[in-house]
Amino acid sequence: MIRSDGYDLWLSYEYPDTREAEQYAGLLRTAAVAGGSGILDSAAEELERALPRLCGKSYAGKVLRGTESVSAPDLLAAPYRLLPAAVKDCAGPGTVPKGDGFRIVSSFACGCPRILITSGTDRGVLYGTFAFLRIMQQGLPVTALSVTDSPKIGWRMLDHWDNPDGSIERGYAGKSLWKWDELPGTVDPRYADYARACASIGLNCSVLNNVNAAPGILSPAYLEKIRALAGVFRRYGITVFLSVNFASPVLLGKLPTADPLDDRVRQWWKNKADEIYRYIPDFGGFLVKADSEGQAGPYAYGRTHADGANMLAEALAPHGGIVVWRAFVYGQGETDRAKKAYADFRPLDGKFADTVAVQVKNGPIDFQPREPVHPLFGAMERTTLFMELQATQEYLGQEKHIVYLAPMWKEILDFDVNGGTGKRLTVGDIVSSGGAKDGRFSGIAAVANTGSDRTWCGSLLHPANWYAFGRLAWDYTLGSEEIAREWITCTWGRDPDVARQLLFILMHSWDACVDYMTPLGLHHIMKYAHHYGPDPACDEGTREDWKPRYYHRADSKGLGFDRSRTGSGAVDQYRRPVADMFDNMKTCPEKYVLWFHHVPWSHVMKSGRTLKDELAFRYERGVREAEQLEEAWKKLSGKVPDGISREAYESVAEKLAGQTENAREWRAVCVPYFMKFAEEKHNDSAADHED
Repeated sequence: MIRSDGYDLWLSYEYPDTREAEQYAGLLRTAAVAGGSGILDSAAEELERALPRLCGKSYAGKVLRGTESVSAPDLLAAPYRLLPAAVKDCAGPGTVPKGDGFRIVSSFACGCPRILITSGTDRGVLYGTFAFLRIMQQGLPVTALSVTDSPKIGWRMLDHWDNPDGSIERGYAGKSLWKWDELPGTVDPRYADYARACASIGLNCSVLNNVNAAPGILSPAYLEKIRALAGVFRRYGITVFLSVNFASPVLLGKLPTADPLDDRVRQWWKNKADEIYRYIPDFGGFLVKADSEGQAGPYAYGRTHADGANMLAEALAPHGGIVVWRAFVYGQGETDRAKKAYADFRPLDGKFADTVAVQVKNGPIDFQPREPVHPLFGAMERTTLFMELQATQEYLGQEKHIVYLAPMWKEILDFDVNGGTGKRLTVGDIVSSGGAKDGRFSGIAAVANTGSDRTWCGSLLHPANWYAFGRLAWDYTLGSEEIAREWITCTWGRDPDVARQLLFILMHSWDACVDYMTPLGLHHIMKYAHHYGPDPACDEGTREDWKPRYYHRADSKGLGFDRSRTGSGAVDQYRRPVADMFDNMKTCPEKYVLWFHHVPWSHVMKSGRTLKDELAFRYERGVREAEQLEEAWKKLSGKVPDGISREAYESVAEKLAGQTENAREWRAVCVPYFMKFAEEKHNDSAADHED
């Protein structure tokens, strides 16, 4: 089962000799890679690493690297058995996909079988190579392949909330991967391992620093360091982005203002963009958090988000860079935090520059265990929209809990914003098109869960979310179970007993987490500041919308935030008939009912239980589900060899045991807390009856 300490992730390629390996060894005696770019070199190196392992002991092949002078006919005539080549003539029948898409085709030429991996770009060849190796990892036949695949979303981003001091905001797997104090002089080999892992699942860009950005990241000293990282990432097709502080002209440039309409400010950003591209010619662009949680923004100068974003876009435009402007804003006069982003951004639809994307979280609050879809999806048809997810488990037990997030993401990506009327339009479709009618460009991002921990993400199981995000970013129509099975096979091998237990853990973990934390649409009832553990009574924080009671609104009448048309009216930020569905307590999905309604304690749920009893049932069920996850992992104990793998196994066992205890804590805290309000209702009713 476990053959390493987890560092190799899903790319160890370590499998015992099997019938499939013998077949692979006989077929793939020689591999050839045309061209000599850094990305194609990475493809060749991956073949050199993988084929000897995947083909077993009988493999005696080699990888030949072509050059620009080697022609396609020469490559086809050579007795090579595997041919990744960015040469159209090598593709055989059919067309090569546009952009970074690829084809994998089995063919027969010059008396021998061969496999052609072709693309119109070097990066596409690299993706095709990883896809082909993934086929081999799963033990699938390779003699009759005809695979054509292209990414459905253009920019596929990992956002690192890493700080210059090595800390990670909302990071739970050690310190930052980027050793700023060593760069540029010392380039850690782990940077290449990171880029390789990202490329293997189709990710193509990395935002290096925290959205709460330190302005010094744009200084020449840091640009030298970033240039070194970009040089490593470039060989794997990874483009570098930076989060920038909107007040940088003041904090770094010593200007008296950061007003986006001030000519001095505009020129400062143009000069800074020119400087960045001198260091990093293929720099991707800026990610911006503005007018949110203390971060500077255009509001201070009476300007709009479009004014701020367009000013930065103007600076990047000569170089081909883009601006990703986050829509995470709240406060400033809105009585329902869930409505704020829509209220601020919907009126700006069509006013953003062509090279600006508005990045919207999956839900309208903040990466809660479950949220309904953000209403901006489907509301801004003339603006490019990116989606932002969170792979790091800020609100879902952090590194202490095992929660596979693909089912959560799929629930949002598969949501039909038209509510089943007319043409089906899922959130995934909107993200894939960019949200704009002309489909200028598209993107999806996840806040990374990586760190300096040996396992990268905090345990042997947490990398499943990194993997799942990459696969969904490439193709959002993939199923969460399909991705889970694929990750299990590539990471853990093909033992059916191992696969069965791991699949159970992954596919039941999110449902369990929702049940024992925030069932039925409850949200934001965790402890203050660190966001771990239950505290529905918490009264800390200077803002009301940082306090759990603001969200659950429990009283003697019922529970939940009334966002119906008789409440805050948030339901009408959605298209009809979705708005009508959410507005009616009878048609609102029960998984969101406490999000949209203040539900009476005596309300009868679909189970036949009252809300009071259903809430207690869900918390109890969550504990049982957590216990089942723990038991499933225990069944794998005999599959683990001695040594460092045993230590890694025990680490997961400890986390799952702690997860069960924390689930019990959520039950022990939340059920009595909410039941006291329900009992008040009962006592009031009894008193009324006596009167």
